[in-house]
Amino acid sequence: MNRIARHRLSVIVPCFNEEAVISETHNRLSAILRQLPGFGFETIYVDDGSTDGTMRVLEQLQSGDHCVRVICLSRNFGHQTAVTAGLENASGDCVVIIDADLQDPPEVIEEMVARWRDGYEVVYGVRENRDGETRFKLWTARAFYRLMNRMSKVKIPLDVGDFRLIDRKVVSALLTMPERDRFLRGMVSWVGFRQVAVFYRRDPRLAGESKYPLMKMIEFAADGILSFSFAPLRLATWTGFAAIGVALAGVVYAVLLRVFTNDWVRGWASLFVAVLFIGGVQLLSLGIIGEYIGRIYGEVKQRPLYFVSERLGFERENYRIPQSLASAVESESDSRPLMKTARG
Repeated sequence: MNRIARHRLSVIVPCFNEEAVISETHNRLSAILRQLPGFGFETIYVDDGSTDGTMRVLEQLQSGDHCVRVICLSRNFGHQTAVTAGLENASGDCVVIIDADLQDPPEVIEEMVARWRDGYEVVYGVRENRDGETRFKLWTARAFYRLMNRMSKVKIPLDVGDFRLIDRKVVSALLTMPERDRFLRGMVSWVGFRQVAVFYRRDPRLAGESKYPLMKMIEFAADGILSFSFAPLRLATWTGFAAIGVALAGVVYAVLLRVFTNDWVRGWASLFVAVLFIGGVQLLSLGIIGEYIGRIYGEVKQRPLYFVSERLGFERENYRIPQSLASAVESESDSRPLMKTARG
């Protein structure tokens, strides 16, 4: 660590079954962070309920490096919640969020810090190239960001992930947002402040498997769209109007055919298709409404966002306890699991 540190940088690394890569991730991160002039730093690893040896490796790293902090969640709460746990425990003047798989190169942090020194409060990474990913994943990612920006008033920069640097004031703003279905890249765009892009080439995963298979990608996309847009509800409304319009046109056609000809409208097949179409529209609309209601139900229960089973490296003499945790820490012994609230 630098002898004279004017600023403090916190790096948050969410981990889920990253035993094969976490040591190399730590080595590369440490090499970069120790070269930053005028910066002290801490690296916060958040073990999101890993079932392999990730926690064992993190314990070894923490025992050999006083700059390492480890938060072990009581179970797998999801990537966005793990990042939130790191934000609530970070003490730095600025915070970097980076995944453990080394697809986002730690070397980019130097450029992010330089842009932060220029006065920017959010420095987000834009993926110019994404090596090692399938065409399907590349196409769906591009389509999602463009669809999201069309449907929402909050404009999210294209081709970005969670790899970014955010200022302390942005961290404080994010921690006032209590929603449970968290979409952090949208939340960071929503809070505003001065933001700038840093372009980089994304590398293939060093080891292990992707933690975002197809179904999780769909769930994540749904969280983003439903959290920042009412467009699905409006789509259901306009589809209903369209169905009514088609039905009225059919009524007019049937009346005109009967008045001016001797024929009735025939075709059981067309009637059958019309009934199925209306039924499908109704079920789709109910499904969309149900998604929003389900999210409301989750919010009103006010359950804690996550639970911590173990914390390593957070010594009271050199660690600034977040305000939201102060009362909980004072009233509980260190041996008890720390309960975290959704409001941070």
